[in-house]
Amino acid sequence: MKTLLNIIWLLFGGLWLALGYFFAGIVCCLLVVTIPWGIASFRIASYALWPFGRMVVDKPGGHGAFALLGNVIWLLVAGIWIAIGHVVTAFAMAITIIGIPLAIANLKLIPVSLMPLGKQIVPSNTPYVTAYSHDRRY
Repeated sequence: MKTLLNIIWLLFGGLWLALGYFFAGIVCCLLVVTIPWGIASFRIASYALWPFGRMVVDKPGGHGAFALLGNVIWLLVAGIWIAIGHVVTAFAMAITIIGIPLAIANLKLIPVSLMPLGKQIVPSNTPYVTAYSHDRRY
């Protein structure tokens, strides 16, 4: 079912979203100062290309001062506008019954588009403990 939803997603918006994030990543990597946002944009592009069966989690140790500052700058410059775009397209996708899962996937992109630094994308069937196996406290 995940594969079918991903193919439908790819045809009805996922490809364009991924290309947009990929292009933004290239532009960000051209400027030396914005390389962290470029890398985050490439990460979001891969998620936007094939979202079903994957989820966004906090990266272990990714909550430093630089990530916080970078996320605040990203939020003010681009994050708000990208999130608004995801909400608008989610409403458009939710008009049909077939589009409802696509709209939910579009809404799943909002948190990572608002605060991309310090996040990672993992398979959704990965248990939380194995994704953070180093974070166990004995």
